[in-house]
Amino acid sequence: MSSVLRISIFVLMLSSVTVLTSAADPQFTAVEGWLKPAPDMQTIGQAHGDVAVASNGDVYVSVGGTRGGVQVFDKSGKYIRNVPNAPDDFHGFVIHKEPGGEFIYGARLAGQSILKMQLDGRIVLSIAGSTIPPELVRMRDGKPNLRLTNVDVAPDGRIFAVDGYSSDIIHVFDANGEYLESFGGKAAPYGFKTCHKIAIDTRFDPPRILCCDRENRRVVHLSIAGEVLSVVKEMKRPAAVAVFKDWAAIAEIEGRVSLIDKEGRTVATVGANDVKAQTATNKVKPADWRTGILTAPHGIAFDTAGNLFVTEYNIYGRVVRYDLAR
Repeated sequence: MSSVLRISIFVLMLSSVTVLTSAADPQFTAVEGWLKPAPDMQTIGQAHGDVAVASNGDVYVSVGGTRGGVQVFDKSGKYIRNVPNAPDDFHGFVIHKEPGGEFIYGARLAGQSILKMQLDGRIVLSIAGSTIPPELVRMRDGKPNLRLTNVDVAPDGRIFAVDGYSSDIIHVFDANGEYLESFGGKAAPYGFKTCHKIAIDTRFDPPRILCCDRENRRVVHLSIAGEVLSVVKEMKRPAAVAVFKDWAAIAEIEGRVSLIDKEGRTVATVGANDVKAQTATNKVKPADWRTGILTAPHGIAFDTAGNLFVTEYNIYGRVVRYDLAR
């Protein structure tokens, strides 16, 4: 085998798994052909949403289109069902475990509301956008233009939702859905420019908020009260974040996932795409998908074992799985 061929094979292998900075860093391997759509569908359908994993390993994916809503897949990637009552505009959602069980908390992009649902689809809480003080909601054509892009839940039950496609303000509610306060926005000291998705960062005590400030190409740590604490710059338009142990996995819509440690250092990258025309677009066709190579990461989640799931912004719908090396 020539030296040129050896180098080419080595580069291809790196592009589909993890690029490491040291032997102690996380290592992931892409799982080829993991997701199997419903039998009557070729793909899962138009995706501009999110992914979350229940404690039993079932994977929940929000999609639009023919079978729109929240689709559920088992550990092997087989389609199980759609969640009853789940809308088709959950741009961001999480599964949160609490004393009463596991619940879906979803931010409705068009519906201008937040839903809390049991995994079987029963709605137990609905927070209308109208509960937010009107002076904090931008107007468009004489109507409120609330565009909620993500939601997460703090250990004390407070609910945090971000208006990431409009005001960039984070709104806070108590566990019963009563409005408490707001912070963030486009003005100093935040200066957000599409605060696309957020996550409660439980790696810290007290917990923090980790914000994907997409068009500023950075992630921002806030205190739970909204104080700016730190910034990680030079990212590829970060779109979503998930936390597992000491890592925060950042889904970057320009075709990459970065894992950062508590100090904000990148310890690994996963699925980096070197074809610019295939990144940050929802039109990459299934025929052009490459195992483990990402195009437009839009949602991200870990399961309880640390395996990583990435859903992409894609008109056909795509979820990529990476298994953590044991």
